[in-house]
Amino acid sequence: MKSKKENIAEYILYLWQLEDYLRAFPAQANSNTELMEVLEMMHMEGITGGGHLQLAQNALRELEDLHDELVDSKAPYRAVMIHLQPSLNLFKSKTDRPEMSDVEACLVLLYQVMLLRLQKKEISPETEVVVKDATQLLRFLSKTYYDNETTV
Repeated sequence: MKSKKENIAEYILYLWQLEDYLRAFPAQANSNTELMEVLEMMHMEGITGGGHLQLAQNALRELEDLHDELVDSKAPYRAVMIHLQPSLNLFKSKTDRPEMSDVEACLVLLYQVMLLRLQKKEISPETEVVVKDATQLLRFLSKTYYDNETTV
């Protein structure tokens, strides 16, 4: 399984992808121990029809806490957020959960774009710019998370 410490944003996206895969193809878990463990967790947590594993929710919460800390303490990070905020607000307003956090919105955006690319659907140039900015933000968050975890 992807390592949370190595890249927490990729870890969350990976868990989301596993959840979707196992919802679509639950029988595939029988041939893979990791998939079987994830499917068992999904059953135990009652999310086989939708939602996210507690592992993913906890990691997201950790990332959101770090985000809040950085927005308050790091001017360059805050500047990136100020630049990205209008696009994130617009994106969130078009979802069924406009109250989601900025970090979750970045992750949802990247996940949805990944799904669109898998379907060979076109991504608008405007969306590509927002994806680039969201990726930059998540990359910085993940690196800071990694640096904090490896110095503890």
